[in-house]
Amino acid sequence: MTSAPFVSIVIPCRNEVRYIGACLDSLIANHYPKERVEILVVDGMSEDGTRAVVREYAVGNAGIRLLDNPKQVTPAALNIGIRAARGDFIMRVDAHLVCPPHYLPRSIAALNESGADNVGGVLVTLPTDQTAVSRAIAAAMSHRFGVGNSYFRTGITKPRWVDTVPFGCYRRDVFSRVGLFDEELLRNQDDEFNLRLLKGGGRLLLIPDVVSAYYARASLEKLWRMFFQYGYFKPLVVRKVGGVMTARQLAPAVLVGTIVSAALLVPWLDAGRWLFGATVGGYLAADLVVSAFLARRLGVRVGLAAIAAFPVLHFAYGLGYLLGVFDFLIRGKRPAAAVSLSR
Repeated sequence: MTSAPFVSIVIPCRNEVRYIGACLDSLIANHYPKERVEILVVDGMSEDGTRAVVREYAVGNAGIRLLDNPKQVTPAALNIGIRAARGDFIMRVDAHLVCPPHYLPRSIAALNESGADNVGGVLVTLPTDQTAVSRAIAAAMSHRFGVGNSYFRTGITKPRWVDTVPFGCYRRDVFSRVGLFDEELLRNQDDEFNLRLLKGGGRLLLIPDVVSAYYARASLEKLWRMFFQYGYFKPLVVRKVGGVMTARQLAPAVLVGTIVSAALLVPWLDAGRWLFGATVGGYLAADLVVSAFLARRLGVRVGLAAIAAFPVLHFAYGLGYLLGVFDFLIRGKRPAAAVSLSR
C-alpha cells in the first residue's frame, strides 16, 4: 500500500460543530495509508466552535488542514479545496457524513477498475435525534415515495451507471477537463457539475458496497428550507446546462402546479373541481398509505409524523422549483451572491 495514490478529501462546512468530529473520526479510521491522505476542511467562517474542533484534530493529525471560505457558500468551498489539493484523486465529503472504514480504498479501487470519472456510494439517512419527527424525516428522505428513483438514497444491489452520485470521488484530471464547481449554484452544484461531466464524455458509477451514514435535518422547518432551496436552484441548472436531467426533478413541481392551477379554476369550471379533488385526494391517499407502512415498521408516532414529512419535502421542492422557473427561466434573474442556507 506504500504505492497507493495520494487522496485529497475536501469537506465544505459552516457551523457544523455537532457533526464535524464524527465525520473526521470516520475518515481518520479509514483503511488507507495515513501518509497518503490529506483532509481539507474548508470552513465558511463558522461561529459555533467548528473551527476549534478542526484545529484540535489537526494537532494530532498532520494531514488535516483548516482552510478559510470567506464567501461562506458550498461551491466556493469546494473550489478552494480543489485548488489547494495535492491528491491524484479528490473526494468531496459532507460534514454530516460518517464514512465506513473501507470508504477510501473501495472508492479508489472502483475508479481504477471501472474507468469511471466519478464514483459514489449509497447513503443511509439517519435521524439527527430519536424524536418522531426526526425519524420520520430520515425515513421520508430514503423512501421511493419521498425521493423517487434517486438510487443513492433508496439503495442498489449492483454497480450502476447514473446521472449523479453523492459526495463523489473524482480523478483529478476531471477538473482540468470540465472546470470547477459553479459558484452561482448555492444548491445543486453537484448535479450541474456531474451533468457537465457527462456531456464531456465522462461516466459516473454508483456502487452498493460503500454505504455511508448521513444525518438528515432535525425539524420540518429545516427540511422545508433545504428542499425549497434544492427546488429553487434546479431551474438555474436547467438554464446553465440546457436541459432537464431526469423526470424525477419535475414531479414535485408538476404536483404543485397542478393543484394551484386546479384551485384557480374551481370557481369557473367543473373540470377544475374534479382535477383539484383528484390530485389532492390521490396524493393524500398515497401519503397515508406509505405513512401507515412506516408506522408498522417504525411506530405509530413516526408514521403520524411522516404524514407531514412527505408533503413538506414535496411541496417545498415543488414551490421552490416553480419560483426558480419564474426567476431564472422567465425573468432571466441572476442568483444572489449569498443566501441563508439550511444549516
